[in-house]
Amino acid sequence: MNQSMLALTFDGTVKLQEVPRPQPRAGEVLIRVRLTGICQTDINITRGYKGFHGILGHEFVGEVVEAHTSAWLGQRVVGEINIACGTCDRCRRGLPRHCARRRVLGIWEKDGALAEFITLPEANLHPVPANVPDAFAVFTEPLAAALEILEQTPIGPDFRVLIIGDGKLGLLISLVLRLNGCELHLVGHHPEKMDFIEARGVQVHVAEGFGEKEFDVVIEASGSPAGWRMAIETVRPHGIIIAKSTYHGAFDFNPAALVVPEITVVGSRCGPFPPALRLLARRLINPKKLISRVYPLVQAEEALRYATRRGVLKVLVEMPQYESVKS
Repeated sequence: MNQSMLALTFDGTVKLQEVPRPQPRAGEVLIRVRLTGICQTDINITRGYKGFHGILGHEFVGEVVEAHTSAWLGQRVVGEINIACGTCDRCRRGLPRHCARRRVLGIWEKDGALAEFITLPEANLHPVPANVPDAFAVFTEPLAAALEILEQTPIGPDFRVLIIGDGKLGLLISLVLRLNGCELHLVGHHPEKMDFIEARGVQVHVAEGFGEKEFDVVIEASGSPAGWRMAIETVRPHGIIIAKSTYHGAFDFNPAALVVPEITVVGSRCGPFPPALRLLARRLINPKKLISRVYPLVQAEEALRYATRRGVLKVLVEMPQYESVKS
């Protein structure tokens, strides 16, 4: 097997280049990546978030080509992105996603999946059901992040819920929460995105001039200071704000706006893969309409630029040996 590979790297500038193929450590597997998604975190990294330098990308589906455990060989897999040490206090307390020494695929001290190959611990892997195509499986990680909201906050059918932001994550959250039967609203700026989610039973509103208040739960998925201001203004006293975005800059707000009405703020990040895969396998979530464009790896730089355009949903990057999802 060739000892080099093509990868999209970031070292202050984005560059597609040949790099050494990764070598799996003890307990790790080598995965031939089939398809990778570009998300807002990847874009924010190129703007300074986390100070990451290395290979970008963390949403992927691939095939195990080297493994210490033969049962994994040839399996089509997705993988959890947090690589825990397993020995620190947080790991021993059952918080491996928050391991003090964790590495994070394509985000922190671990090269990512906008490349032909990656390595991951066997413990991070989840087999993809046979009836889930790659173009669906690549949504497992962001779908799991959307499901984490329900892991953290029980949301019943009698709840009024507002999602702020009509980006990729906001739309996935909408698709998940509409299965709960709650009164669901989404605020955004892009008519084509709001048309998509309105057709699936979600009440949509243009951000400018939006005046409704008294929501039980407000989910901030815009990643903007304006979104945070709206969250504080629209949640009811004793309500919950769920912070779902990563931010590449700081912004100011008055803590009294949370203290006086006794608002609960919940930070929400990565989520459970098994229920995400079950939703995809049962077609309760069909992400096909969320795919804006598919690029080959050799055009990954252009793919990243395209992903930053207004109104674009999910951009996928396919690897050289992968049969195109467009066929």
